[in-house]
Formats: sequence, structure tokens, C-alpha cells
Amino acid sequence: MPERRTVALVTLGCARNEVDSEELAGRLAADGWELVEDAADADVAVVNTCGFVEAAKKDSVDALLEANDLKDHGRTKAVVAVGCMAERYGKELAEALPEADGVLGFDDYADISERLRTILAGGAHVPHAPRDRRKLLPISPVERQGAAVALPGHGEAPADLPEGVAPASGPRAPLRRRLGSSPVASVKLASGCDRRCSFCAIPSFRGAFVSRRPSDVLAETRWLAEQGVKEIMLVSENNTSYGKDLGDIRLLEALLPELAAVDGIERIRVSYLQPAEMRPGLIDVLTGTEKVAPYFDLSFQHSAPGVLRAMRRFGDTDRFLELLETIRGKAPQAGVRSNFIVGFPGESEADLAELERFLTEARLDAIGVFGYSDEEGTEAATYENKIDPEVVAERLAHISRLAEELTAQRAEERIGETVRVLIESVDEEDGPVGRGAHQAPETDGQVFLTDPTGSSEFSVGQMVEAKVVATEGVDLIAEPPPDVVWGCPESKEAGT
Repeated sequence: MPERRTVALVTLGCARNEVDSEELAGRLAADGWELVEDAADADVAVVNTCGFVEAAKKDSVDALLEANDLKDHGRTKAVVAVGCMAERYGKELAEALPEADGVLGFDDYADISERLRTILAGGAHVPHAPRDRRKLLPISPVERQGAAVALPGHGEAPADLPEGVAPASGPRAPLRRRLGSSPVASVKLASGCDRRCSFCAIPSFRGAFVSRRPSDVLAETRWLAEQGVKEIMLVSENNTSYGKDLGDIRLLEALLPELAAVDGIERIRVSYLQPAEMRPGLIDVLTGTEKVAPYFDLSFQHSAPGVLRAMRRFGDTDRFLELLETIRGKAPQAGVRSNFIVGFPGESEADLAELERFLTEARLDAIGVFGYSDEEGTEAATYENKIDPEVVAERLAHISRLAEELTAQRAEERIGETVRVLIESVDEEDGPVGRGAHQAPETDGQVFLTDPTGSSEFSVGQMVEAKVVATEGVDLIAEPPPDVVWGCPESKEAGT
């Protein structure tokens, strides 16, 4: 009997990368590989890299070097780079980082098992030459479905699969194997982006926008529910464009109630929404559908109209505030988060003041702030009116301090509210910890549950209604109703 090969997947970057790692895990498990958590216990360490900004790229390189060190004193025989950085740089990354035994692009995902076996056997895999993946698909969105282009998270799976690998619930759901036991999982709604923001390189290596079919999304959600998942987060580069290539730009409004009706699912969350594409009907569904979180991850980026135009984006402070007023008029407790870039080429002091005005009036629950830096291959990198890096750093520090103050104030406004908390961990030090509907995983703070009576029982995966009694920054401290014992729900061990 041949020796069983082991593999560990190390994931960096966003939730989309996490989904891609679980697809790779599913493909490898289906071909007989044993998945292990610790790279030191694996024959091959596969690092799913991020290629978005310099800090993320540095983290990816560091992870590859760290995995390479295991070859000197562990079981690890090979280190392989996949993901956005590998796709974006291909051969260039392989030459710059000889410590990586292989650099695989998206086109290699369908044959990941064969690629790893070749690398383990000492064979060489020639990395791809990077190309603009937007040009691989037709310009017309409606002509993209069914095109022979590798799209992570979109592939079909064979019927004969080992236990714990999707699709148990549908013939077209992609291969997937859970790499953890969290009650929260992301589901890819689409891949790629058709927007042309001047600072962003993502469309060039993720490609043009392609929706997954609703039946595929539903099948994968059912499978995840069978694995014990309670909350689904829909991810893509731009969820508000979902369905445009399937002939119905309002398809998300129809899909959300169907997902919410899946047995076992307690919450559906939609991320990555474009303000310029928000529709009244979508706002209605997000604020008025049971089990769909009234949560708005809106990509504002700035609010000064001149800066937004230079970014090739739309809107301004007043229009954004009107959008938020509309949302909160329908769901006063709605959660809103966004990211912003300061120091963009040409940003004036007046522009910065306009951004401050928006942030002060917007009452956002979570704010991410980034200082501008050139991204190769982007239009903004060619702009001449660059701001001195020291000034960018000063503006970043200033707006970051303001954001911290404002989000703490917004959290304090929630004192007295009742929040529905999904418990994600229970330990002796922190007790039960989870998130409310206005909080996405890892980015928007947490809810720490207290139990003054000592009468409640908590377990991972429970939904608990609790009253907010205090805050710590963006985190909430909440108490469940007195004299209520919350039972421990049955759950399945994910990934087994």
C-alpha cells in the first residue's frame, strides 16, 4: 500500500481565500491526501497567498519562508505557493523566492493533486507568465457563463467523494472540505470584478465578474448546514453585481430568502457592497428578511467628490449620508462598516476635512483606514500629484484615531439594545464570546456575554438574545435575560 501523503494549507488574506483553500482541501481529500493542521506535520505545506497590498504580500512571503524553515527540522519536504500573489506574479515570484518549491496559479487548481505529487517527486512545475485575467472572458457579461476559464470556487465535482467533502447536497456544488469547526463559513457568490477603480489591481489577477448559479450557492449552503454551520457570509469582489451575467441584476434579492430558509442556518450575511450599485429592493431584502442580517459592508473609500472621481468611483458625502439614512430608516439597528484610503494622489486638506465630516456624521460600526501607496499596474500609480509619504502617514494616524473614537461612540449607542449573538467560543478566561448581527467575523468587534445569575449554559453555535450593558471600544458586553437556561444544540463535527 503506498505511503499516505499529508498536506497542510496555510491561508492568508480575505474570506475569499479561505473559501479557495477549502476547495483545494476538497480536491486533495478526494484524491486521497490526508489534511493536517500543522505544516510541520505535512509532506507539503501549501501557502494560499494574498497579493492585494504591500503589507499582505510581505506577510505571504514571510509565511512561505517560515514554512520553508520546516524542511530543515520537520517532516515537510516541499513548500508551494498558491493564491493571489502566486497568480499575480507567477514566474517572477518563483525566481525571486527560490525557497518555494512550486508556484501554482488558478489554472492549476483543478489538477492540484497531480501538481503536488510531481513537486514531491522532485519534478519541476513551470510557473505561469502573469496575464490580465479580465481578457480571458468575453466583454459582455451574459456571454461569460460556461466559458472555459479557471474560476476558483466555481468548478463541478464528481459524484463519488469521500465523507466530509462536498457536495453531499447537490451535483454542481464545488469540491470543498472544511478546515475548521467554526459555526461561521463563507460562501462564494461570484468571482472577479468589472469595476475599474484606479487604485485596485485585483481585477487584473482575479478576472472579470462571473456569478455562480443560485442552485450552486444553495447546494453549498445546505452542505455547510449539514456540517454544523449556523452563519453564512456571502463573499465576492462585488456582491451588488450578482446576477448581471445571468440576466437578472436583482437575483440576489430572490436568492437571500431561499438561503435563509435552509434548515439549520440561523444567519445570512452579505459582504462587499458597492454604494453606487445599492438598489431600493436590495435594501428592503437586507433590512426586512428574517435571518438575513441587516448588515452593510459598503465600500465608500472616501467621500470627497474630487478624490472619488480620481479613484474612478461615484458619490459624495451627502449622497452617502442619504443612503445611510435610508438604511437606518428601515432598520435602526443596522450595522455598517467601510474602508477608506487617505493620502490618495491629489487629496487636499479640504478633501480630508470632507472625509472627516462624513465619518463624524455617518455613525459607522467599524472603519478600516489605509494610507495610499502605489500598486503596480494600476492607473493611480501613474498619477503625478503624489502626496509626500510623511504627510500620508500623518493623515493615516489622524483619521485612524478619529475612527477609533467614532466607532467606540457608536458602540456606546448600542447600550440598552437587545442583540442576537452567535456564540463562537466558550472558554474559562473570556467566557462565551460571539457576534451580533452588526458584526462580521474578524473585522467588526465581538460580544462578550456575562451571566450574573450563573444559571445559563452556553455552547458554540448557539444563538442567544442578550441586552447590551457596557462596551470596550467596539466590543459589546451583554447579558442574557435572567432565569433563562439555554440548552446545548446538537452539532456535527465539521470536517469529519
